[in-house]
Amino acid sequence: MKVLLIHIKELLQVHQNPPQWLAGEDMGQLPILRNAWLLLNGDLIEAYGPMEEVPQGNFPKIIDCTGRIVLPTWCDSHTHIVFAGNRSGEFVARLKGMTYQEIADNGGGILNSALTLQNTSETKLMQQASKRLEELMYLGTGAIEIKSGYGLSLDAEMKMLRVIQRLKNKYPLAVVATFLGAHAVPKEFAHNKQGYINQICHEMIPAITKESLASYIDVFCEQGYFSAEETQQILSAGKQYGLTPKIHVNQFNAIGGVAVGVKNEALSVDHLELITDEDIEVLKDSKTMPVALPGCSFFLSIPYTPGRKIIDSGLPLAIASDFNPGSAPSGNMNFVVATACIKMRLTPEEAINAATINGAYAMGLGHEYGSITPGKKASVIITQELESYVQLPYAFGENHIDQVILNGRII
Repeated sequence: MKVLLIHIKELLQVHQNPPQWLAGEDMGQLPILRNAWLLLNGDLIEAYGPMEEVPQGNFPKIIDCTGRIVLPTWCDSHTHIVFAGNRSGEFVARLKGMTYQEIADNGGGILNSALTLQNTSETKLMQQASKRLEELMYLGTGAIEIKSGYGLSLDAEMKMLRVIQRLKNKYPLAVVATFLGAHAVPKEFAHNKQGYINQICHEMIPAITKESLASYIDVFCEQGYFSAEETQQILSAGKQYGLTPKIHVNQFNAIGGVAVGVKNEALSVDHLELITDEDIEVLKDSKTMPVALPGCSFFLSIPYTPGRKIIDSGLPLAIASDFNPGSAPSGNMNFVVATACIKMRLTPEEAINAATINGAYAMGLGHEYGSITPGKKASVIITQELESYVQLPYAFGENHIDQVILNGRII
């Protein structure tokens, strides 16, 4: 079915020939067409232009966007939305003064989520994840990466990845799966970390790739979790089976993980709350996307990724929600965009670019998502009546979305 959007006040991120990503000063450029039309044909964008050249004829669906902004749906390249239950008790513990690491050392954190998930059926896990994903769709997310990592055993990791596959098949948005078995070391391997790494490399990875359950492999490269050397070992094993690397890195400490990521041609290095000048130099001339997760910094009250420094160094930057039960229990990308502006000092243009075209690149979907381009997927946000797109991050506590179209389907 063809859908024609007319009288669009501002059509954002319009590119006939979009770049792979935007970096440095270019991140401040946001192509806009005012008083525009946009034609969607099935699940693809067909064309756009000024209202003086609006197509004539009969269209099954015409949407009047007078006073409204239209932009690509958000591309959330880092989430953990398949989890069981919640960790609200740990939230209270943090309010009383415990740190994230102290909670983990006392049996909370990732190991707590893993125990709950192992005792949750795949059916219930699917029900819980479906509810979260549906909420994110209405908040404008049109492409999402979902990680495993709360299983920490072969059976539980496979269960998570099967749920991710079911979500991909059920909903009209792009879903990509990442295997994160190296999220933490399970209790039974507390004194034999190499034994668990061997299980990841020689049992989990072959089983997961045999069923084509993941496209990417991730490691939590951090003190107390996996060292740079251990990360190298795991990524190398994943690459042998065709899994593209992505890394959790520099969240609390800089231990050389960024260099490991670039060496292994990681698609992205995520978190970067701490980033050194050496890390920035390593990232230059690479194809690895730095990804900031401001919702995590907000929730844990830890430093924000120095996005201003990263961009001013000439690098690209993507932003994502990190939706997970322990450190970022929200997948609202509208809040992420606002927080990137308010706390990381990105301009609205930079934040929107980071959450669309650069976010799409950070999960390997830049050829289909992230910009208003003929031939890309018909996934767009239609806002309520706004004075300008600047109101999206400015009025951060309001829901500015009126409608969302995902792959041509008005949801």
